[in-house]
Order: sequence, then structure tokens, then C-alpha cells
Amino acid sequence: MRRLKSLLRQDKVGIMSQEEVSKADTELRAEKPQSEKHAAKLRDKEEISELAKTIIIALFLALAIRTFLYEPFNIPSGSMLPTLKVGDYLFVSKTAYGYSQYSFPFGMASFDGRFMEGGEDDKPKRGDVVVFKLPTDNKTDYIKRIVGLPGERVQVIAGRLYINGELVEREPVGFIQDVGPDFRNRTVTEYLETLPGGIVHRIYEVSDNEANDNTKEYRIPANHYFVMGDNRDNSQDSRVQSLVGFVPYENLVGRADILFFSVDEKAKLLLPWTWFQAVRFDRIFDKIGPVRPEAK
Repeated sequence: MRRLKSLLRQDKVGIMSQEEVSKADTELRAEKPQSEKHAAKLRDKEEISELAKTIIIALFLALAIRTFLYEPFNIPSGSMLPTLKVGDYLFVSKTAYGYSQYSFPFGMASFDGRFMEGGEDDKPKRGDVVVFKLPTDNKTDYIKRIVGLPGERVQVIAGRLYINGELVEREPVGFIQDVGPDFRNRTVTEYLETLPGGIVHRIYEVSDNEANDNTKEYRIPANHYFVMGDNRDNSQDSRVQSLVGFVPYENLVGRADILFFSVDEKAKLLLPWTWFQAVRFDRIFDKIGPVRPEAK
């Protein structure tokens, strides 16, 4: 190209020979592929840059949603049967109770108490299913139901739950066979339990004479909660004081609100054709909270 321009500037001196024109044309053809390659490299760099920006923005948005709005969890055990089954995937609301240091992933925050928690009406309620950090290590995620509030007295006598000295009513629904690996080849009884305030939810009981069916009376400290699994005879909960005990308000990660996916034990990771038939479509988008009486 430079050769051709140089020769064209010579038109004041004389006319280009055929040989000079041919040589300039050859140089022009040789430079053109190099120019196209350079332009292609620039386009590739721009595309990679845009892709990187998109990925970074997507990761940032996902982290922000997980931290401040909803965090996904899956259920690995049967301690919350029949409400939650192994293979359930759910969203936990981070806005329900405000934020503590345990609301943030990867231990990225360190402070005491909670902020943006709202008023008394926004505090955890009896019957809420909550995810919390295990008080004995502040790392492990547990999910249970709140049955006792700060200042209350809770006790289990012969398998029956007492709150502030009052027996919590339950109504038998029927017998369940083979409810999962925790109770394989065993029969459990399903009940509708009515907590104080008319809050109704389902529970399972093997019998009224199991390991945690007789406890002392527990008085719940301020800013703490007493939690229990709905699968009463297969749950490590506040009755086991050496492991769980009373759950500090600060340790609550959030309230379990809704299922977004569920898959049973038929699904095999290395056998993709088993995935679809293992999906529990009837559980998707099920709400997790108990039945509460309508506000008057």
C-alpha cells in the first residue's frame, strides 16, 4: 500500500510503468490478509471482553440475590418429614428477619446482632420453618420448626409436647409405611399438631417412648428459640442440648418459604435418563409454612 501511494505521488514526474503497477498490486494483495487477521483478532478480543463482563455481572447479581433476597438449600435428611423430603430444594427468605453475620456467605461479614429486622411483627413466629447455623459450631446449616419463643417453657412428656405447661393438641391422621431410609420397614403415625395460636402442621411419630420423648422442662432465654423437627423421633433438635440446644436469634439465616424443585431417590447422577421420572412435579412451588388462622 505504501509502495502504491509512493508511486502515485510520482505522477508529476512521470507515468508508472506496467512493471511498477504490477509490483504495487502484489504488495497490496499481500497486505490485505494481514489487515483482515488483525481486525479479526480485535473482534475476538472485544467478544471475549464482553463475555467476561457478562459473566462477572451475572455472578455479582447471583451473589447479591443469594446474600440479600433468597438463598437456595437442599434437604439431605428426613428430620423434617412429612413437611420436607430428602431431595427437596427450597428458597430461604433473607429479608424475613433482617440480616446477621450468618446471612452472608463465605464468612464475609463479622458483626453482632441483626440489622434491617423490622418491628415486633417481623420477628420469627411460632410455626416458622427456619434455617440456622448450629449454635455449637456456628457453621453447619440446620433446618427445623420454631415451637417455642423467648421466655416460654417447653417440655416433652411421654412423647407429647407441652408449652408453658399446656398440652399441645394433636389429631391422628393415619399410619405411614416405609417413609424413607430413616424409617425403612417401620410404621409411623402421622398427626396434625396444633400449636398455640391455632397454628397447624403435620408431624410423624414412631411411638411416644423414643429417645427424646421425655425431657426436663426447658426455659427459653431471651433472644433464643426452641426448635424441633417434624419427624419427632428422628430429629436432633433443641431437645438435644449438647448439640443444638436453644437457637440464638442471631444464628437464624432465614425463613424457608417455598420449594422450587424436588427429586426422589430414583435419580442417579450418572444415569441422565432417570432424572425426569424422578422429579416430584407435585411438590414444585409448594409453600412450606404452616396453616395459620386467618387474621380478623
